[in-house]
Amino acid sequence: MNARTEPSPAEPPAPAKPPLLREFLLVAGLFLVYKFGRQLAVGHTAEAFRDAHRVWDLERAVHLPDETDVQSLLLHGTTPVHLANTYYATVHFPATVAFLVWLYLRRPGHYVWARRVLALVTAAALVLPFTFPLAPPRMVTGTGLLDTARVYGPSVYGPPARDHLSNQFAAMPSLHFGWALMVAVGLIAATRSRWRWLWLLHPLITLVVIVGTANHYWLDSIVATAMLGVALVVVHPPHRAAGRGAGRPLAFGRPARLAPEGSVLMGAAR
Repeated sequence: MNARTEPSPAEPPAPAKPPLLREFLLVAGLFLVYKFGRQLAVGHTAEAFRDAHRVWDLERAVHLPDETDVQSLLLHGTTPVHLANTYYATVHFPATVAFLVWLYLRRPGHYVWARRVLALVTAAALVLPFTFPLAPPRMVTGTGLLDTARVYGPSVYGPPARDHLSNQFAAMPSLHFGWALMVAVGLIAATRSRWRWLWLLHPLITLVVIVGTANHYWLDSIVATAMLGVALVVVHPPHRAAGRGAGRPLAFGRPARLAPEGSVLMGAAR
């Protein structure tokens, strides 16, 4: 008597890509909100400088590393500091756009999750300048920090009084760092390579850059990390099929396969 032949495992159908035009408009809107939304909170210059001194004093009180130590590493030569300024000016937006495009094309389920997380973090970040305007350390006297972009170039900011494209008194939180960290988390979650943890170099380099160029305090990155953590709890990632992996995100494992005959299968990503 022949043994019963079990069906071979098969990959579940990939999540459908969201409509391209809708996603283009949503992502474009996200970037426009980020770029121009902070302009609603202008006009708090004196308060922004008072808050800057409070942040600086708080960091010293809790013994955070001194930002001047990081900057001194970049100032060993013109090349490191110029590269740091260039990284700050040119990598932030393109890296995030490339991340979202890749997810949309290759991991649609993870794309929807990542886009929602980024939107939530960005929306929350736009609230802080109203309640806690903050001048960046490059503007604050008595810190010993240089405005490296102004001295060595390239610079993305003009004089604050004539800069109509950004609110330079909205240093907290650092969306440079928050978005970079989400790019790393998203790529680690969506890929299987043993080298995927190297994506953490992006937020690490970003942290060194934003602190060393005196564009942000340590606390700006800490607050951005906390906001991202809350968003990751609120917005659930794609999940495995039912069984031993049920309820756990696809984030750090191989894609789920269909369970053997008779098993209950869970639905697609939320």
